[in-house]
Amino acid sequence: MIRAIFIAAVLLFALDGASARADPLAHVEPLARVGPPPSAAPKSDDGVVNLNDASEDELTRLPGIGPGKARAIAEHRHAHPFRRIDELTKVKGIGRKTFGRLRPYITTVGPTTLAQKAAVRR
Repeated sequence: MIRAIFIAAVLLFALDGASARADPLAHVEPLARVGPPPSAAPKSDDGVVNLNDASEDELTRLPGIGPGKARAIAEHRHAHPFRRIDELTKVKGIGRKTFGRLRPYITTVGPTTLAQKAAVRR
């Protein structure tokens, strides 16, 4: 008798466990898909400047970048091509604040599409 109760309990437990294993995440809602990594795709509706391919003239279209900083960016990338956009802060004269203004307009992949000087957004 005890053996029959034990077998019944084991079967009941096994059946209950099997239904739980069938879809253990059935009650979990899927997360929203996030966009591409920051440096992978252009972010600005006005266009972007590719830090690795842009000419000095194209770099001056970025807000707050004049001929001097454009030259510094070009010289830096000649020795150290940019793999990520945040590496721009390694260029002398470009800190976190400047990088924050430039972020919507820069990329390391794809063509340069910024046609005119970008207005500073605050």
